[in-house]
Amino acid sequence: MNLTDTHSHLYLDAFTDDLQDVYQRAADAGIRHIFLPAIDWLSLQQMDNLEYPGISFYKMMGVHPCEVSGSRLDEEDRLFESCASPDIVGVGETGLDYYWSTNYVEEQAESLRMHCRVAKTLKKPIVLHNRDSTDDLLDIIEDEQDGSLTGVWHCFTGTEEQGRRALDIGLHLGVGGVSTFKNAGVDNVVQQMPVERLILETDAPYLAPEPKRGERNEPAFMRHTAKNLAKLKEMGLEEIAERTTSNAFQLFGLNTEQA
Repeated sequence: MNLTDTHSHLYLDAFTDDLQDVYQRAADAGIRHIFLPAIDWLSLQQMDNLEYPGISFYKMMGVHPCEVSGSRLDEEDRLFESCASPDIVGVGETGLDYYWSTNYVEEQAESLRMHCRVAKTLKKPIVLHNRDSTDDLLDIIEDEQDGSLTGVWHCFTGTEEQGRRALDIGLHLGVGGVSTFKNAGVDNVVQQMPVERLILETDAPYLAPEPKRGERNEPAFMRHTAKNLAKLKEMGLEEIAERTTSNAFQLFGLNTEQA
């Protein structure tokens, strides 16, 4: 099995006590590649401590919208310098989040556009967080799209119309635990989306899939999401693993022969 978790926060304190066991369970579940989006400037230092035989880790840099409380324009040079490093494969996570607060909507939009500029200049994909902000998020990405912007709508939970709009403006869709939730409706939408634009993720330690819902999420649990996607697409699990891994490597500009 060759599964790729394109969005995991293994560097957070939630994994401090049993990280080696988490690694081993991931390896046993067939997870071979784990992508690590940042949430703030400390994230990169925390990521540097992650390693395990048989699992490859890939770092990203960005400032999560929930960390935005003021103008970020003075940080654009710093973000560019960090993301320009050859060991940084993507820009993010960034995006919009109106769920917790709408006090900094303009600042979040400003930060998102800054991340887009860096991503386009460096030709690296952007990783987008979205909560209760879909139309504004897609409007900004559409406005920033000049033909060079690529990226992923992480933790996709949109309607079919929103999903197709995201595809039309150059995004991939990150399929995570929510796609396994009964009555969420995401599974029906994902079923209609082209498999060549889907990648798998956990968002660990958040949003564990059925039958682990409510538990701390971890990369090993992504196998449940992969099985569900295979069922939705009427494909074998091995094929889904290979297709989504190939999609991820192509999106992030990595050598697919190493996938």
